Amino acid sequence: RAVLTHLAARRAADGGGRAAIPAQSAAGADQRAAPDGPVSPGDASADAFSDASADAFSDASADASAALTPEERRTVASWDRDLPVLAEELRQARAGVREVRLPWSLTATQLQRLASDPEGFARELARPMPRPPQPAARRGTRFHAWVQSSFETLPLPMLGPDELPGGDPDEDAEIRDERELAALKEAFQRTPYARRRPYRIEAPFQLQLAGRVIRGRIDAVYRLPPAPGRPGPRFEVIDWKTARRQDADPLQLAIYRLAWAERHQLPLSEVSAAFLYVRSGELVRPSVLPGRRGLERLLLGEDSWEPNDPG
Repeated sequence: RAVLTHLAARRAADGGGRAAIPAQSAAGADQRAAPDGPVSPGDASADAFSDASADAFSDASADASAALTPEERRTVASWDRDLPVLAEELRQARAGVREVRLPWSLTATQLQRLASDPEGFARELARPMPRPPQPAARRGTRFHAWVQSSFETLPLPMLGPDELPGGDPDEDAEIRDERELAALKEAFQRTPYARRRPYRIEAPFQLQLAGRVIRGRIDAVYRLPPAPGRPGPRFEVIDWKTARRQDADPLQLAIYRLAWAERHQLPLSEVSAAFLYVRSGELVRPSVLPGRRGLERLLLGEDSWEPNDPG
């Protein structure tokens, strides 16, 4: 309202034809009406003084509003509309904790980030930053595409621009040059999987978990022979790892295994999962992986997850 009074005063000074109450007049009247000495909160004189001040300010605001042009009134009204939003933004900026809404659709990689570093993931959601182009990551995409093309007689899914073959960008960034890419291809050829025909390769999926959709793509799925006394189909989910480190998160395999099992209406015990570290040729198969309930606990913010059937 002080701004409104100022506009009215300026309007009058410019010859607007109406008398305006200067901003200082109301303040001066308040100061003259203030009693000497301290005023206790319960003092009747304090209440009378407060009411008189409010009435004086209200009258001044009403007179100032009447002196505004229609355009100026619209401007002030827009300020009134914006003020609550700006105040809320300021409150959130000053708050020690800022709430960030979890998206309804997440990639498998984002779910891993949520599990490993919830605060860091929240910061990424609050302030998303574009990734700079990484030639090394593109070489990782080329490695996955090369493995895929090795089995070109398979029916391959049609992939969109955001679904091109490839692993974790941070992982694939370790493929430093063309020579290293060629070495990775040779290393893959020495693994048993180079001679095994996959049942599916680069298989996309969508998994409903705790009211959210988890999206991803499985590097390869292999069909296994039936187990003794269990005539139903069995599968093995494999994820290629091109990094030098051998510390991949088993949560990734848990998501892939559950997605494949539910898509084909199989018990989790009939789907195993493993990482193939291409550089060393080592196959790492986590002994226990969370199932649906464990993954949903993670999304719901619970402290722990329940292990399910061994992978």
